[in-house]
Amino acid sequence: MTATETRPATPASPAQKAPAKPANTADTAPTAKAQNLTLLVLLAGVFMTTLDVFIVNVAIPETQRDLHASPAAIQWIVAGYGLTVAAGVITAGRLGDMFGRRRMYALGMALFTAASAACGLAPTAGMLIAARVVQGIGAALLSPQTLAIIGTAFEGAKRVRAFTAYALAMGLAAVFGQLIGGVLIDMDFGGLGWRSCFLINVPVGAVALTLVPRAVPESRAAGRTRLDLPGVALVSGALVATVLPLIQGQSQGWPLWTWLSFAAALVLFGAFGWYQGRLAAADRAPLIDPALFRTKGFGKGIVAQIVFWMGQGSFFLVFALYVQLGRGLDALQAGLIFTPIGAGYLVTSMTAQKVVAKLGRQTAAVGTLLMAASLVDMIVTLHLTGTDGSLLWLVPALVADGAGMGLTIGPLAAAAMGRVAPQHTGAASGVVSTVMQVGGAVGVAVIGIVFYSTLGAAPTPAAYANAFTAGLELLAGVAVAVAILLQFDKD
Repeated sequence: MTATETRPATPASPAQKAPAKPANTADTAPTAKAQNLTLLVLLAGVFMTTLDVFIVNVAIPETQRDLHASPAAIQWIVAGYGLTVAAGVITAGRLGDMFGRRRMYALGMALFTAASAACGLAPTAGMLIAARVVQGIGAALLSPQTLAIIGTAFEGAKRVRAFTAYALAMGLAAVFGQLIGGVLIDMDFGGLGWRSCFLINVPVGAVALTLVPRAVPESRAAGRTRLDLPGVALVSGALVATVLPLIQGQSQGWPLWTWLSFAAALVLFGAFGWYQGRLAAADRAPLIDPALFRTKGFGKGIVAQIVFWMGQGSFFLVFALYVQLGRGLDALQAGLIFTPIGAGYLVTSMTAQKVVAKLGRQTAAVGTLLMAASLVDMIVTLHLTGTDGSLLWLVPALVADGAGMGLTIGPLAAAAMGRVAPQHTGAASGVVSTVMQVGGAVGVAVIGIVFYSTLGAAPTPAAYANAFTAGLELLAGVAVAVAILLQFDKD
């Protein structure tokens, strides 16, 4: 622990209040039970914010019919959330450093929960879009605090277990998002239909929010009291200019504005980097201290994160398109076909720390190579079974793909964050959360080009199979690329 970092405070016992302590003094080490509760509350936020990226896809058809939403409105119902998260997490990480990570986590949880209720009750598509944007603000506020709190509240083997649990929550939300949405819509509780996909967040968020004050330790980076507002404007503008055309460019045929937006993003990122260097040289608290990227392994870990998440979001997209449009499955059936991935993920993510103990930083590389092998297996299986073969033949490959994910997500996050100094954990976690969003958007854009160009103008079941296979070939290459990148980050 450095002199510039305020130590996390141990939550007070329900039966007694902890005596007041001066800043920067150590509290009594929290019990294992207290740390478990801390992690549970943090993972509630991780699960809900990740789930809302995936569950909304299943709800879209019924939402469109109920709200009479235009195709453009539907795009913004999906894109408004991701765009807001991507634009806000770096700033949110810095706010946690300044004002307290627990405080920002609680604020984010409150906003996310209230916005989820507004989504579920929205009478029009416009109101739903606005509520989704507020949801994104809440997710942006709480997401980087999770990694930062894990980095400061846990040490040694406990930190490894915490990162493993973080990966488990994120992966299960991604893998089972469509299944959960399909079940909720199919059961139609109280006639709520698609609205239950949002309203399910409300009781979970409310319970987590009440536990935050006693379960989550507070920490902040001491000695920095100023928010770099020009830096916030530059990086937020750069991220919006990057992600917005990635989200909408494919559907609009990549018009001129998308390329102008990319060019503007390059200029804004350059200006941001120059300005951050100036502030750091003058010791004036930049939004992201350039020293962070001199931390051993951080820069390379960020590159690996971008490439990995390019593959994750895009795989779920093309697989869902294939099974629903190419094979005619409904939302619930499509959700069920994702369960083998979840089974594989559950097994390896729970045992990943044991593998890390043996393989160290090579664990993530092994995981990505397993994913690549599973994708190649899917390609071969599709070639052998054709368009009429049972999808059950894909189950072994899907289990292996999930197992590879389970070996990769936690160790990859730990590789990027594990050697970051405590005073930089908020900014670092903001950068990690941002590259997850940007990587996912880039991957969806690239895979969309490959998938739809292969599909053609008159899609048939065979055309969908060919398009899915083309996507799998690209994704297998992405997985191998991550394994190669990880070889450049050795102790």
